[in-house]
Amino acid sequence: MNFSSKLLENAVNEFAKFPGIGHKTALRMVLNLLNQSATSVEKFTQAITELKEKVCFCKICRNISDQLLCEICTNTKRDSTLICVVEDIRDVMAIENTNQFNGVYHVLGGLISPMDGIGPSDLSISLLTERLKSGEIIEVILALSATMEGDTTIFYLHKKIKEFTINVSVIARGIAFGGELEYVDEVTLGRSIATRIPYENSLLK
Repeated sequence: MNFSSKLLENAVNEFAKFPGIGHKTALRMVLNLLNQSATSVEKFTQAITELKEKVCFCKICRNISDQLLCEICTNTKRDSTLICVVEDIRDVMAIENTNQFNGVYHVLGGLISPMDGIGPSDLSISLLTERLKSGEIIEVILALSATMEGDTTIFYLHKKIKEFTINVSVIARGIAFGGELEYVDEVTLGRSIATRIPYENSLLK
């Protein structure tokens, strides 16, 4: 791709670093920015700067938050005895959109994947076990993607949680193998949460 401006090329290359954004799409985005007013561009850059500088991870569940504790963890109307374990923030958003879950979350920050060099110590599993030590948790729902990495992570977490007297369940597999939660429609995902089954029962299928 030939550029008449080095500044334009640099901007396009930076936008193209985002997942799923090729150079042609990046070029359209940059050209759109050039057509915006100086005020609009300033708001855009300010939003990105504040995002990087001020957004943090909830110290309890590792959800993205503007404060040390996220709105879900501080909401007294949520059932804090029920933890839904998910891969990342996108899964929290997907489940919240179903309006079928009133517990709290724990965001792992990824899945165990030896092929990619991601092990248990790279995820927030130790923080989860610390939460379980409180003795207040009644059930843990493992709501992870129906992939090899998801199943590996579920198997590992079940062994860790088994040390506590806590019910462990998995979401019902109305989701095809290989499917990721963020792409599942709200009705299917909501039913999968509502019709969850004990982990041991899932091994029999």
